[in-house]
Amino acid sequence: MTVTWEEAGWERLAAGVGRCRLPVWDCTAGLVVGDGSALIVDAGSSLAEGARLRSQAQWLAGHRVTHLALTHPHFDHVFGAAAFAGAEVYGPVGMDTVLDGRRAREELRADAVRNGLDPAAAEEAADALIRPHHQVSGEWTLDLGGGRQVLLANVGPAHTAHDLVVLVPGGLPGDREVVFCGDLVEESGEPQAGRDAVPSHWPAALDRLLDLGGEDALYVPGHGAVVDAEFVRRQRDVLAARFGVSR
Repeated sequence: MTVTWEEAGWERLAAGVGRCRLPVWDCTAGLVVGDGSALIVDAGSSLAEGARLRSQAQWLAGHRVTHLALTHPHFDHVFGAAAFAGAEVYGPVGMDTVLDGRRAREELRADAVRNGLDPAAAEEAADALIRPHHQVSGEWTLDLGGGRQVLLANVGPAHTAHDLVVLVPGGLPGDREVVFCGDLVEESGEPQAGRDAVPSHWPAALDRLLDLGGEDALYVPGHGAVVDAEFVRRQRDVLAARFGVSR
């Protein structure tokens, strides 16, 4: 039986490209399907959530998840990563230092619990955290087969000290480019700037994001509904004013 993306609870954005909005924190996870391969963008907030994502993605793709891209090192985006056994994991350069070491894991665990994650689930995920196998310092092109190429671009620091975006060209005529923004862009709430944010660089990161995606792309925030270039530009200006950053 063929199941559509929508029936599986996913939003189809282009041929072989979609996303779902995860419960509780409204965090986005993306899926890009290639020829015998599949890329997940962000892994959810727990091992159980990561396992559900993997199962759904494999159902939609018709084969296993082979690649995982982590946009930044916050628990709601990385705590499910260990559920993707065998996948090649990509992240922005320097992310490994945030995910490695007892103190770093404890900080992530504590942040997850403060934000409402079950303490046992937070401890399990922190203990199982995996480091990216591949660190992206500039741009990295992934070939997923069947003519499907995906660009990973390190545009940070901004929302954190380590921010990665994923750009997916349209696979069929009429498809728009899809840009998975991580939490550089948020639609369902005001962009969050925690202790690890680099506000002075955030507007420039969004300028870079817009340069890469262009005017006609679909921009997928880390939280919230899909937006357009004008929304990203307005958010860029709001952030610049909020943090006193001149153009």
